[in-house]
Amino acid sequence: MIETPVKAADRLQALGLELPALGFGASPYFVNHRTVDSSVYISGQLPYRDGELLGQGIVGRDVDVETARGLARQTALNALAVAADAVGDLDRVRVVQMLVFVASTPDLGEQSRVADAASELLVEVLGENGRHARTAIGVAGLPRNSPVEIQMVCTAV
Repeated sequence: MIETPVKAADRLQALGLELPALGFGASPYFVNHRTVDSSVYISGQLPYRDGELLGQGIVGRDVDVETARGLARQTALNALAVAADAVGDLDRVRVVQMLVFVASTPDLGEQSRVADAASELLVEVLGENGRHARTAIGVAGLPRNSPVEIQMVCTAV
């Protein structure tokens, strides 16, 4: 008997999640993504849900690591919505690289734990297509005082 592969949308639903609607027109200077050949470059995403930024502050001072991990998951979900829009279907998304920026105190040292939450979501939803190269970077500040920002490079499969 041939097993039917589980669709990414079904995995997402099983997690109790759905792709958020994309916000357009926020800035006249950049777009949510740009496709060059087979690569899709996704602009930095913040942890928005329903138009509201879910957190603000510096991880290690104003925001604890567990809260930042939740924010990173939401941010990755937002990036997935952009990727799905870019390639036409969530099942066609393959994540190549993810850059996770964490606004953090200089001594935090747990940026990779924050980034792990985003990586886990990508693999939970996309399976092998969610595995990726990754960089987690601590920074002094991010747009709108967000604790987390994620940029991704994807391709269509």
